[in-house]
Amino acid sequence: MAASATSSIPMAAARPCISSSDGAVMGGATVLSVNSKTLSWNKLTSACKISPSQVKFNKVVTKAMSESSEDLLVSGLPIDLKGKRAFVAGVADDNGFGWAIAKSLAAAGAEILVGTWVPALNIFETSLQRGKFDESRKLPDGSLMEITKIYPLDAVFDNPDDVPEDIKSNRRYAGSTNWTVQEVAESVKRDFGSIDILVHSLANGPEVSKPLLETSRNGYLAALSASSYSYVSLLKHFLPLMNPGGSSISLTHVASERIIPGYGGGMNSAKAALESDTRVLAFEAGRKHKIRVNTISAGPLRSRAAKAIGFIDTMIEYSLANAPLQKELAADEVGNTAAFLASPLASAITGAVVFVDNGLNAMGVGVDSPIFKDLNIPGNTH
Repeated sequence: MAASATSSIPMAAARPCISSSDGAVMGGATVLSVNSKTLSWNKLTSACKISPSQVKFNKVVTKAMSESSEDLLVSGLPIDLKGKRAFVAGVADDNGFGWAIAKSLAAAGAEILVGTWVPALNIFETSLQRGKFDESRKLPDGSLMEITKIYPLDAVFDNPDDVPEDIKSNRRYAGSTNWTVQEVAESVKRDFGSIDILVHSLANGPEVSKPLLETSRNGYLAALSASSYSYVSLLKHFLPLMNPGGSSISLTHVASERIIPGYGGGMNSAKAALESDTRVLAFEAGRKHKIRVNTISAGPLRSRAAKAIGFIDTMIEYSLANAPLQKELAADEVGNTAAFLASPLASAITGAVVFVDNGLNAMGVGVDSPIFKDLNIPGNTH
C-alpha cells in the first residue's frame, strides 16, 4: 500500500507511531497481567543480601474518561481532554510507550494524530486496517481508540534541503512525501489548523551497543540528532500551531539518571541532553507561547524498540529485584502519566522530569551485580 502524507485510517483506531531508539521502532504496549512468581534472586541481587519475595504483576486500568462514559457517575478528578487534539510522534506498532500515550490521551477524549517513521508506515497502516491491533486498541469503555490521521515522519530531517540523495532515492521512502518535520507541521496546520498536545516518543542510536569510548563522532552525533534535537525541532515547528495552555511531553528513561553498562553509542548522553533541554524549552515555550514542557523518565519496558539494546530482559529482572515497587512496568502507566501532564490537572507543572519507573531511579546500581556479568566490565586487578 502506497503511503502518503494525506493518508488516513478509515476505522475506529487510534495509535501513535515512530520511534527508533537504538535503531528500533517504539510504540505503545498492552498491559501484562501475570500471576506472581518467585524470582531467581541469586541472579538479581548485587553485593547486598536481599530476601526472596513474591512479585506480582498487576493490570493497570486507564483512569481517563472517554466521550462515551459521560453518563457514568464519576467521583474525584477525572482527566478530561475532550475537544483537545494531540500529535504523537513515535508510533509504529502497539508495543511501546508512544502507543500507550496515544491510547490514554484518546481515553481522556483527545483526538489523535500520529507521526510514523517512514520505513515503518506501510506495515503500520496495513496492520491497523486488517484489525491486527484491535485488541490493544480497546479503551476502558470498550470502544476502540481512533487515529484521525497518520503522517509519515522522519524527525532526523528538519526540511527537504536536509535530506541527502541516498535517502531520497531509498526504496523504503518511495511513495511518501512531505515527511520532514517542517513539512509535517505544515500538513497538520493545513489539515487541522491547530493542536493542543505534542508528544515526542522517538529515539535512535546507531552505535548503541558500543561503549562510549568506542563510539565514533558520527555515531554520537547521530544519537543526539535523532533522540534529542528531534524534540527541539518538533517543538520549534509545532509551537505556532499549539493553542495557548497546551502541553508538550517527551520520553526518556532511567538510563539518563545513571550509568548503565552496555547502553552506549551516545544514547545516555542524548537522553541526558533531552532532560536538560526540557528545562530550557519549558522557559522559552512558556514565556513565548504559554505552553508547558515536561519529560517522562520511564523504567525498562519489554518493547520491540528496547530489544535492540540486547539486554532489556536483564534490566527488567534487575528492576524487579531492586526497585521499591517490585512489579513489572506497564506501558499504560506511562500513558496515564502523560494524560495527566497534558490535562488541566497539571496546569502548574512545567520543566519537570517525572519518573515512572517503580522507583528504580532512587536506587543505586552496583557493577559487581551478577546482572552485568556478561558485559566484560573491567574489575579490580589486585
